[in-house]
Amino acid sequence: MPSDRTHSTSMTHLLGSGYRPAAEEATVVGPAVAGRLPRELDGTFLRIGANPAGRWDPARDHLLAGDAMVHGLRLRDGRAEWYRNRWLRTDRVAARLGELPTPGPRRALGDGASTGLVRHAGRTLALGDGGALPLQLGPGLETVARIDFDGTLAGGFSAQPVCDPVTGELHAVAYHHGQPHVDYLTVDALGRVRRSRRITVKNTPMMHAFSLTARHAVFYDLPVTFSPDDAAAGSRLPYRWDENHGSRLGIMPRDGDDTDILWMEIDPCYVFHPVNAYDQGDRVIIDVIRHQRVFDRDPLHPSESSPALWRWTCDRRRGTVTEQQLDGRIQEFPRIDDRWTGSRHRYAFTVALHPGQGAALAGPALLRHDLAQTRTDVHEFGPGREGGEAVFVARSPRAPQGDGWLLSLVHDTTGGTSELVVLDTADFTGPPVAVVPLPVRVPHGFHSAWTTAA
Repeated sequence: MPSDRTHSTSMTHLLGSGYRPAAEEATVVGPAVAGRLPRELDGTFLRIGANPAGRWDPARDHLLAGDAMVHGLRLRDGRAEWYRNRWLRTDRVAARLGELPTPGPRRALGDGASTGLVRHAGRTLALGDGGALPLQLGPGLETVARIDFDGTLAGGFSAQPVCDPVTGELHAVAYHHGQPHVDYLTVDALGRVRRSRRITVKNTPMMHAFSLTARHAVFYDLPVTFSPDDAAAGSRLPYRWDENHGSRLGIMPRDGDDTDILWMEIDPCYVFHPVNAYDQGDRVIIDVIRHQRVFDRDPLHPSESSPALWRWTCDRRRGTVTEQQLDGRIQEFPRIDDRWTGSRHRYAFTVALHPGQGAALAGPALLRHDLAQTRTDVHEFGPGREGGEAVFVARSPRAPQGDGWLLSLVHDTTGGTSELVVLDTADFTGPPVAVVPLPVRVPHGFHSAWTTAA
Protein backbone atom coordinates (compact mmCIF):
# COMPACT_ATOMS: atom_id res chain seq x y z
CA MET A 1 0.00 0.00 0.00
CA PRO A 2 1.47 3.41 -0.95
CA SER A 3 2.04 5.72 1.99
CA ASP A 4 0.75 9.27 2.25
CA ARG A 5 3.26 12.03 1.62
CA THR A 6 3.88 13.90 4.83
CA HIS A 7 4.48 17.63 4.63
CA SER A 8 5.37 20.64 6.68
CA THR A 9 2.90 21.66 9.36
CA SER A 10 3.49 25.38 8.79
CA MET A 11 0.31 27.31 9.52
CA THR A 12 1.37 30.52 7.81
CA HIS A 13 -1.47 30.28 5.28
CA LEU A 14 -3.97 30.51 8.15
CA LEU A 15 -2.78 34.09 8.67
CA GLY A 16 -3.72 35.12 5.11
CA SER A 17 -6.80 37.12 4.16
CA GLY A 18 -8.64 33.97 3.12
CA TYR A 19 -8.72 32.75 6.73
CA ARG A 20 -9.00 36.04 8.62
CA PRO A 21 -12.38 36.13 10.45
CA ALA A 22 -15.06 38.57 9.33
CA ALA A 23 -15.21 41.46 11.76
CA GLU A 24 -18.91 42.29 11.46
CA GLU A 25 -22.25 41.15 10.12
CA ALA A 26 -23.36 42.45 6.75
CA THR A 27 -26.37 42.47 4.43
CA VAL A 28 -25.97 43.20 0.72
CA VAL A 29 -29.15 43.58 -1.33
CA GLY A 30 -29.05 42.68 -5.01
CA PRO A 31 -25.36 41.92 -5.61
CA ALA A 32 -24.46 42.11 -9.30
CA VAL A 33 -24.14 38.98 -11.44
CA ALA A 34 -21.56 38.51 -14.18
CA GLY A 35 -22.65 36.03 -16.83
CA ARG A 36 -25.95 34.14 -16.82
CA LEU A 37 -27.19 32.78 -13.52
CA PRO A 38 -29.38 29.72 -14.31
CA ARG A 39 -33.03 30.38 -13.55
CA GLU A 40 -33.33 26.81 -12.31
CA LEU A 41 -31.24 27.83 -9.29
CA ASP A 42 -34.04 28.86 -6.95
CA GLY A 43 -32.75 28.60 -3.40
CA THR A 44 -30.01 29.65 -1.00
CA PHE A 45 -26.33 28.78 -1.04
CA LEU A 46 -25.01 28.49 2.52
CA ARG A 47 -21.55 28.16 4.00
CA ILE A 48 -20.53 27.72 7.64
CA GLY A 49 -17.17 28.08 9.34
CA ALA A 50 -15.28 29.14 12.42
CA ASN A 51 -15.38 32.90 12.88
CA PRO A 52 -14.37 34.08 16.36
CA ALA A 53 -16.29 37.06 17.63
CA GLY A 54 -13.27 37.94 19.78
CA ARG A 55 -9.57 37.12 19.82
CA TRP A 56 -8.30 34.36 17.53
CA ASP A 57 -4.79 32.97 17.35
CA PRO A 58 -4.22 30.00 14.97
CA ALA A 59 -1.11 29.07 16.95
CA ARG A 60 -3.18 28.52 20.12
CA ASP A 61 -6.83 28.02 19.11
CA HIS A 62 -8.28 24.83 17.64
CA LEU A 63 -9.26 25.10 13.98
CA LEU A 64 -12.47 23.10 14.48
CA ALA A 65 -13.76 24.81 17.62
CA GLY A 66 -15.00 28.21 18.62
CA ASP A 67 -17.54 30.76 17.41
CA ALA A 68 -19.12 30.29 14.00
CA MET A 69 -20.62 32.36 11.21
CA VAL A 70 -23.03 31.38 8.44
CA HIS A 71 -22.91 33.05 5.02
CA GLY A 72 -25.78 32.91 2.54
CA LEU A 73 -26.67 33.98 -1.02
CA ARG A 74 -30.32 33.86 -2.09
CA LEU A 75 -30.69 33.13 -5.82
CA ARG A 76 -33.95 33.44 -7.77
CA ASP A 77 -35.07 34.08 -11.37
CA GLY A 78 -31.53 34.52 -12.65
CA ARG A 79 -30.72 37.11 -9.97
CA ALA A 80 -28.86 37.25 -6.68
CA GLU A 81 -31.37 38.76 -4.26
CA TRP A 82 -29.11 39.14 -1.24
CA TYR A 83 -25.98 38.14 0.61
CA ARG A 84 -25.93 37.92 4.41
CA ASN A 85 -23.55 36.75 7.10
CA ARG A 86 -24.58 36.12 10.70
CA TRP A 87 -22.83 34.81 13.79
CA LEU A 88 -24.51 31.78 15.30
CA ARG A 89 -25.99 32.85 18.62
CA THR A 90 -24.45 30.33 20.97
CA ASP A 91 -24.60 31.35 24.63
CA ARG A 92 -21.02 32.60 24.38
CA VAL A 93 -21.66 34.79 21.31
CA ALA A 94 -25.02 36.08 22.56
CA ALA A 95 -23.39 37.20 25.81
CA ARG A 96 -20.53 38.86 23.94
CA LEU A 97 -22.98 40.73 21.69
CA GLY A 98 -25.17 41.75 24.64
CA GLU A 99 -28.18 39.77 23.40
CA LEU A 100 -30.63 37.43 25.10
CA PRO A 101 -29.72 33.73 25.00
CA THR A 102 -31.09 31.63 22.17
CA PRO A 103 -34.15 29.71 23.38
CA GLY A 104 -34.13 25.93 23.58
CA PRO A 105 -32.82 23.09 25.75
CA ARG A 106 -29.43 23.13 27.46
CA ARG A 107 -27.43 20.01 28.21
CA ALA A 108 -23.96 19.18 29.47
CA LEU A 109 -22.70 18.97 25.91
CA GLY A 110 -20.79 21.24 23.57
CA ASP A 111 -22.31 24.55 22.51
CA GLY A 112 -20.41 24.80 19.23
CA ALA A 113 -22.29 24.33 15.95
CA SER A 114 -19.58 25.58 13.61
CA THR A 115 -19.13 22.61 11.32
CA GLY A 116 -22.11 21.39 9.29
CA LEU A 117 -25.38 22.45 7.70
CA VAL A 118 -28.47 20.46 6.76
CA ARG A 119 -32.03 21.19 5.66
CA HIS A 120 -34.51 18.69 7.08
CA ALA A 121 -38.24 18.66 7.82
CA GLY A 122 -38.58 22.35 6.94
CA ARG A 123 -35.72 23.43 9.21
CA THR A 124 -32.27 24.70 8.30
CA LEU A 125 -29.87 23.47 10.98
CA ALA A 126 -26.32 24.41 11.94
CA LEU A 127 -24.46 21.44 13.41
CA GLY A 128 -21.37 20.74 15.49
CA ASP A 129 -19.15 18.05 16.98
CA GLY A 130 -19.07 16.48 20.43
CA GLY A 131 -22.83 16.07 20.86
CA ALA A 132 -23.75 19.72 20.33
CA LEU A 133 -27.46 20.34 19.83
CA PRO A 134 -28.44 21.79 16.43
CA LEU A 135 -29.19 25.48 16.05
CA GLN A 136 -32.15 26.29 13.83
CA LEU A 137 -31.69 29.17 11.37
CA GLY A 138 -34.39 31.48 10.06
CA PRO A 139 -34.82 32.60 6.45
CA GLY A 140 -32.51 35.56 7.01
CA LEU A 141 -29.85 33.36 8.71
CA GLU A 142 -30.87 34.53 12.17
CA THR A 143 -30.50 31.97 14.97
CA VAL A 144 -34.03 30.92 15.93
CA ALA A 145 -33.63 28.21 18.57
CA ARG A 146 -31.53 25.34 19.89
CA ILE A 147 -33.53 22.18 19.16
CA ASP A 148 -33.83 18.57 20.31
CA PHE A 149 -36.28 17.50 17.58
CA ASP A 150 -39.39 18.29 19.61
CA GLY A 151 -38.07 16.58 22.71
CA THR A 152 -37.31 13.26 20.98
CA LEU A 153 -33.51 13.61 21.14
CA ALA A 154 -32.30 12.39 24.52
CA GLY A 155 -28.61 13.22 24.05
CA GLY A 156 -26.62 15.17 21.50
CA PHE A 157 -26.45 15.21 17.72
CA SER A 158 -23.89 15.03 14.91
CA ALA A 159 -21.89 17.40 12.70
CA GLN A 160 -22.25 15.18 9.62
CA PRO A 161 -25.64 13.46 9.30
CA VAL A 162 -26.67 11.66 6.11
CA CYS A 163 -30.06 12.12 4.46
CA ASP A 164 -31.60 9.11 2.73
CA PRO A 165 -32.95 10.42 -0.60
CA VAL A 166 -35.45 7.55 -0.81
CA THR A 167 -37.10 7.69 2.63
CA GLY A 168 -36.39 11.34 3.44
CA GLU A 169 -35.06 10.28 6.85
CA LEU A 170 -31.94 11.77 8.43
CA HIS A 171 -29.36 9.35 9.88
CA ALA A 172 -26.64 10.43 12.28
CA VAL A 173 -24.00 9.15 14.70
CA ALA A 174 -23.52 11.29 17.82
CA TYR A 175 -20.40 11.00 19.95
CA HIS A 176 -19.96 12.59 23.35
CA HIS A 177 -16.85 13.83 25.15
CA GLY A 178 -15.39 11.10 27.34
CA GLN A 179 -18.07 8.48 26.64
CA PRO A 180 -17.14 4.97 25.31
CA HIS A 181 -20.19 4.77 23.07
CA VAL A 182 -21.91 6.58 20.21
CA ASP A 183 -25.61 6.91 19.43
CA TYR A 184 -26.94 5.87 16.03
CA LEU A 185 -29.98 8.05 15.38
CA THR A 186 -32.73 8.02 12.78
CA VAL A 187 -34.77 11.21 12.43
CA ASP A 188 -37.97 10.68 10.46
CA ALA A 189 -39.15 12.86 7.57
CA LEU A 190 -41.24 14.95 9.99
CA GLY A 191 -38.19 15.84 12.10
CA ARG A 192 -38.59 13.57 15.13
CA VAL A 193 -36.16 10.91 16.35
CA ARG A 194 -37.88 7.59 15.69
CA ARG A 195 -34.98 5.30 16.59
CA SER A 196 -31.86 5.50 18.76
CA ARG A 197 -29.33 2.72 19.27
CA ARG A 198 -26.27 2.86 21.54
CA ILE A 199 -23.12 1.50 19.87
CA THR A 200 -20.13 0.42 21.97
CA VAL A 201 -16.74 1.62 20.70
CA LYS A 202 -13.16 1.32 21.93
CA ASN A 203 -12.11 4.11 24.28
CA THR A 204 -13.73 7.41 23.30
CA PRO A 205 -13.19 8.11 19.59
CA MET A 206 -13.98 11.29 17.69
CA MET A 207 -16.50 9.90 15.20
CA HIS A 208 -16.89 13.01 13.05
CA ALA A 209 -18.84 11.25 10.29
CA PHE A 210 -20.30 7.94 9.17
CA SER A 211 -21.67 6.42 5.95
CA LEU A 212 -25.02 5.00 4.90
CA THR A 213 -25.93 2.45 2.24
CA ALA A 214 -29.35 1.21 1.20
CA ARG A 215 -29.08 -1.58 3.80
CA HIS A 216 -26.27 -0.68 6.21
CA ALA A 217 -24.78 1.94 8.50
CA VAL A 218 -20.97 2.20 8.45
CA PHE A 219 -19.12 3.35 11.58
CA TYR A 220 -15.54 4.67 11.67
CA ASP A 221 -13.79 3.71 14.93
CA LEU A 222 -10.47 5.48 14.32
CA PRO A 223 -7.48 6.53 16.46
CA VAL A 224 -8.40 10.09 17.40
CA THR A 225 -9.68 9.80 20.96
CA PHE A 226 -10.74 11.91 23.92
CA SER A 227 -7.87 13.47 25.89
CA PRO A 228 -8.70 14.10 29.57
CA ASP A 229 -5.57 16.26 29.90
CA ASP A 230 -6.67 18.53 27.06
CA ALA A 231 -10.17 18.70 28.49
CA ALA A 232 -8.81 19.68 31.91
CA ALA A 233 -6.71 22.38 30.22
CA GLY A 234 -9.86 23.89 28.72
CA SER A 235 -9.71 22.64 25.13
CA ARG A 236 -13.03 22.99 23.31
CA LEU A 237 -12.18 19.93 21.21
CA PRO A 238 -10.07 17.68 23.49
CA TYR A 239 -9.09 14.91 21.06
CA ARG A 240 -5.68 13.61 19.96
CA TRP A 241 -4.12 10.83 17.90
CA ASP A 242 -3.98 7.60 19.91
CA GLU A 243 -1.28 5.26 18.60
CA ASN A 244 -2.67 2.29 20.54
CA HIS A 245 -6.30 2.60 19.49
CA GLY A 246 -6.14 1.01 16.04
CA SER A 247 -8.59 1.51 13.17
CA ARG A 248 -11.65 -0.48 12.26
CA LEU A 249 -14.86 -0.24 10.27
CA GLY A 250 -18.19 -1.35 11.69
CA ILE A 251 -20.98 -2.45 9.35
CA MET A 252 -24.44 -2.83 10.84
CA PRO A 253 -27.86 -3.48 9.27
CA ARG A 254 -29.87 -0.27 9.44
CA ASP A 255 -32.43 -1.87 11.73
CA GLY A 256 -29.79 -3.72 13.77
CA ASP A 257 -28.17 -2.95 17.09
CA ASP A 258 -24.82 -3.23 18.85
CA THR A 259 -24.73 -7.04 18.67
CA ASP A 260 -25.22 -7.06 14.89
CA ILE A 261 -22.12 -5.02 13.97
CA LEU A 262 -19.35 -6.65 11.96
CA TRP A 263 -16.07 -4.96 12.91
CA MET A 264 -13.16 -5.17 10.43
CA GLU A 265 -9.63 -3.93 11.04
CA ILE A 266 -7.98 -1.50 8.60
CA ASP A 267 -4.63 0.30 8.46
CA PRO A 268 -4.36 3.26 10.89
CA CYS A 269 -5.85 6.44 9.43
CA TYR A 270 -8.52 9.07 10.02
CA VAL A 271 -11.56 10.12 8.00
CA PHE A 272 -13.26 13.47 8.38
CA HIS A 273 -15.29 13.18 5.19
CA PRO A 274 -16.58 10.06 3.49
CA VAL A 275 -17.58 10.37 -0.15
CA ASN A 276 -20.34 7.75 -0.24
CA ALA A 277 -20.97 4.04 0.37
CA TYR A 278 -23.13 1.43 -1.33
CA ASP A 279 -23.97 -2.28 -1.26
CA GLN A 280 -22.75 -4.68 -3.94
CA GLY A 281 -23.97 -8.17 -3.10
CA ASP A 282 -22.14 -9.34 0.02
CA ARG A 283 -19.74 -6.42 -0.28
CA VAL A 284 -19.96 -2.84 0.95
CA ILE A 285 -18.01 -0.28 -1.11
CA ILE A 286 -16.85 2.79 0.86
CA ASP A 287 -15.14 5.79 -0.75
CA VAL A 288 -13.49 8.28 1.61
CA ILE A 289 -10.93 11.05 1.88
CA ARG A 290 -8.27 9.33 3.97
CA HIS A 291 -5.73 11.02 6.26
CA GLN A 292 -2.83 8.85 7.37
CA ARG A 293 -2.52 10.73 10.69
CA VAL A 294 -4.02 13.82 12.34
CA PHE A 295 -3.81 15.66 15.69
CA ASP A 296 -0.53 14.03 16.71
CA ARG A 297 2.42 16.40 16.34
CA ASP A 298 -0.09 19.19 15.74
CA PRO A 299 -3.07 18.84 18.10
CA LEU A 300 -4.83 21.96 16.77
CA HIS A 301 -4.93 21.38 13.01
CA PRO A 302 -5.38 18.27 10.80
CA SER A 303 -2.06 18.97 9.12
CA GLU A 304 0.19 15.93 9.36
CA SER A 305 -0.49 14.03 6.16
CA SER A 306 -1.75 14.58 2.64
CA PRO A 307 -5.39 13.48 2.36
CA ALA A 308 -6.28 11.54 -0.78
CA LEU A 309 -9.17 9.59 -2.31
CA TRP A 310 -9.36 5.95 -1.18
CA ARG A 311 -11.76 3.01 -1.48
CA TRP A 312 -12.45 0.27 1.06
CA THR A 313 -14.13 -2.86 -0.28
CA CYS A 314 -15.59 -4.80 2.65
CA ASP A 315 -16.48 -8.43 2.14
CA ARG A 316 -19.04 -9.12 4.87
CA ARG A 317 -19.10 -12.87 4.26
CA ARG A 318 -15.32 -13.23 4.68
CA GLY A 319 -14.87 -10.35 7.13
CA THR A 320 -12.07 -8.79 5.07
CA VAL A 321 -11.29 -5.30 3.77
CA THR A 322 -9.37 -4.41 0.60
CA GLU A 323 -7.82 -0.94 0.63
CA GLN A 324 -7.16 0.94 -2.62
CA GLN A 325 -6.02 4.47 -3.38
CA LEU A 326 -8.16 5.86 -6.20
CA ASP A 327 -6.38 9.18 -6.64
CA GLY A 328 -3.17 10.38 -4.97
CA ARG A 329 -3.69 14.11 -5.36
CA ILE A 330 -4.01 16.09 -2.12
CA GLN A 331 -7.72 16.84 -1.72
CA GLU A 332 -10.58 17.18 0.73
CA PHE A 333 -14.26 18.18 1.10
CA PRO A 334 -15.85 15.56 -1.18
CA ARG A 335 -19.38 15.89 -2.54
CA ILE A 336 -21.55 13.77 -4.81
CA ASP A 337 -24.89 14.13 -6.52
CA ASP A 338 -26.89 13.67 -3.30
CA ARG A 339 -29.68 11.84 -5.15
CA TRP A 340 -27.25 8.89 -5.27
CA THR A 341 -26.47 8.83 -1.54
CA GLY A 342 -26.29 5.19 -0.46
CA SER A 343 -26.33 3.99 -4.08
CA ARG A 344 -23.52 3.37 -6.53
CA HIS A 345 -22.13 6.78 -7.43
CA ARG A 346 -20.21 7.58 -10.60
CA TYR A 347 -18.91 11.07 -9.81
CA ALA A 348 -17.12 12.56 -6.82
CA PHE A 349 -16.27 16.27 -6.61
CA THR A 350 -13.40 17.34 -4.33
CA VAL A 351 -11.28 20.41 -3.57
CA ALA A 352 -7.64 20.13 -4.70
CA LEU A 353 -5.35 21.49 -1.97
CA HIS A 354 -1.97 23.18 -2.12
CA PRO A 355 0.92 20.85 -1.19
CA GLY A 356 2.53 21.81 2.10
CA GLN A 357 -0.53 23.56 3.54
CA GLY A 358 -1.81 21.62 6.51
CA ALA A 359 -5.39 22.27 7.64
CA ALA A 360 -6.28 23.95 4.33
CA LEU A 361 -9.98 24.70 3.91
CA ALA A 362 -9.71 25.76 0.26
CA GLY A 363 -7.50 25.17 -2.75
CA PRO A 364 -6.67 26.20 -6.32
CA ALA A 365 -9.00 23.81 -8.16
CA LEU A 366 -12.00 21.51 -8.11
CA LEU A 367 -11.61 17.86 -9.16
CA ARG A 368 -14.32 15.76 -10.79
CA HIS A 369 -13.58 12.06 -10.45
CA ASP A 370 -15.39 9.87 -12.98
CA LEU A 371 -15.13 6.54 -11.16
CA ALA A 372 -16.72 4.62 -14.02
CA GLN A 373 -14.06 5.73 -16.51
CA THR A 374 -11.23 6.18 -13.94
CA ARG A 375 -10.72 9.72 -15.16
CA THR A 376 -10.33 13.02 -13.33
CA ASP A 377 -11.16 16.45 -14.75
CA VAL A 378 -9.74 19.63 -13.22
CA HIS A 379 -11.30 23.07 -13.00
CA GLU A 380 -8.62 25.63 -12.15
CA PHE A 381 -9.81 28.78 -10.37
CA GLY A 382 -6.88 30.82 -11.68
CA PRO A 383 -3.74 32.41 -10.19
CA GLY A 384 -4.12 33.51 -6.58
CA ARG A 385 -7.68 32.16 -6.31
CA GLU A 386 -8.86 29.50 -3.85
CA GLY A 387 -12.23 27.79 -3.71
CA GLY A 388 -13.91 25.90 -0.90
CA GLU A 389 -16.30 22.96 -0.78
CA ALA A 390 -18.66 22.94 -3.76
CA VAL A 391 -22.30 21.90 -3.70
CA PHE A 392 -23.92 20.09 -6.60
CA VAL A 393 -27.40 21.09 -7.80
CA ALA A 394 -29.06 18.82 -10.34
CA ARG A 395 -30.34 20.42 -13.54
CA SER A 396 -33.75 18.85 -12.90
CA PRO A 397 -35.15 16.18 -10.57
CA ARG A 398 -34.76 13.52 -13.29
CA ALA A 399 -31.46 14.73 -14.75
CA PRO A 400 -28.71 12.12 -15.26
CA GLN A 401 -26.26 11.67 -12.40
CA GLY A 402 -23.83 14.58 -12.19
CA ASP A 403 -25.72 16.76 -14.71
CA GLY A 404 -26.19 20.20 -13.23
CA TRP A 405 -24.20 22.93 -11.55
CA LEU A 406 -21.46 23.25 -8.95
CA LEU A 407 -21.46 26.28 -6.65
CA SER A 408 -18.37 27.33 -4.69
CA LEU A 409 -17.19 30.42 -2.83
CA VAL A 410 -13.85 31.55 -4.24
CA HIS A 411 -11.41 33.93 -2.56
CA ASP A 412 -8.89 36.06 -4.47
CA THR A 413 -5.76 36.15 -2.33
CA THR A 414 -4.35 39.11 -4.25
CA GLY A 415 -7.25 41.51 -3.92
CA GLY A 416 -8.77 40.00 -0.77
CA THR A 417 -12.18 39.71 -2.46
CA SER A 418 -14.71 36.87 -2.61
CA GLU A 419 -17.29 35.68 -5.12
CA LEU A 420 -19.73 32.87 -5.74
CA VAL A 421 -18.75 30.84 -8.79
CA VAL A 422 -21.28 28.71 -10.71
CA LEU A 423 -19.96 25.95 -12.97
CA ASP A 424 -21.98 23.93 -15.48
CA THR A 425 -20.91 20.28 -15.31
CA ALA A 426 -21.50 20.04 -19.07
CA ASP A 427 -18.36 22.21 -19.38
CA PHE A 428 -16.63 21.46 -16.09
CA THR A 429 -13.15 22.60 -17.14
CA GLY A 430 -14.43 25.72 -18.91
CA PRO A 431 -15.22 29.17 -17.53
CA PRO A 432 -18.04 29.66 -15.00
CA VAL A 433 -21.48 30.33 -16.40
CA ALA A 434 -21.99 32.95 -13.70
CA VAL A 435 -20.05 34.79 -11.02
CA VAL A 436 -21.51 36.83 -8.15
CA PRO A 437 -18.81 39.24 -6.89
CA LEU A 438 -19.31 40.20 -3.25
CA PRO A 439 -18.47 43.61 -1.77
CA VAL A 440 -17.44 41.87 1.47
CA ARG A 441 -14.80 39.24 2.15
CA VAL A 442 -15.97 35.72 3.01
CA PRO A 443 -13.40 33.74 5.03
CA HIS A 444 -12.72 30.13 4.11
CA GLY A 445 -15.07 27.84 5.98
CA PHE A 446 -15.94 24.21 6.48
CA HIS A 447 -19.08 23.03 4.71
CA SER A 448 -21.54 24.34 2.18
CA ALA A 449 -25.19 23.52 1.51
CA TRP A 450 -27.92 24.31 -1.00
CA THR A 451 -31.46 24.74 0.29
CA THR A 452 -34.24 24.89 -2.27
CA ALA A 453 -37.04 27.40 -2.03
CA ALA A 454 -40.14 26.25 -0.17
